[in-house]
Amino acid sequence: MFIGEYQNSIDAKGRIIVPAKFREELGYKFILTKGLDNCLFIYSMEEWKKFEDKLKSLPVSSKEARAFVRYFFSSAVECEIDKQGRMTIPPILREHANITKDLVTIGVMSRVEIWSRESWNAYTDDSMNYDEIAEKMAELGI
Repeated sequence: MFIGEYQNSIDAKGRIIVPAKFREELGYKFILTKGLDNCLFIYSMEEWKKFEDKLKSLPVSSKEARAFVRYFFSSAVECEIDKQGRMTIPPILREHANITKDLVTIGVMSRVEIWSRESWNAYTDDSMNYDEIAEKMAELGI
């Protein structure tokens, strides 16, 4: 399970250091793709397979399902961690997440998310009404 928040930066070659606590669970190879809320998602190969299986069960006849599958798969890339614990984020994905320098890497149970620090700060400061979220979670039985 991925948990925690880590702040770092991206170098001129588009590389970031993957937090050590995430490396073992991610493994040597993993999938990086566009995420929701203008961030990036990282899935271990095992979790990507589970996600893929769920998406395979969506009806091809559904316009929304087709769009959802295209969104995640068209931007997905297989990544590796180098000997220094770094991974490279392709330019198209850096652009999607507005990552230019400072970033935040967070663990979200079965995946890792990468945010520009500016976007993460805006998301957590401005758009999070924790009382409303708590009420919605209570409605879901949590």
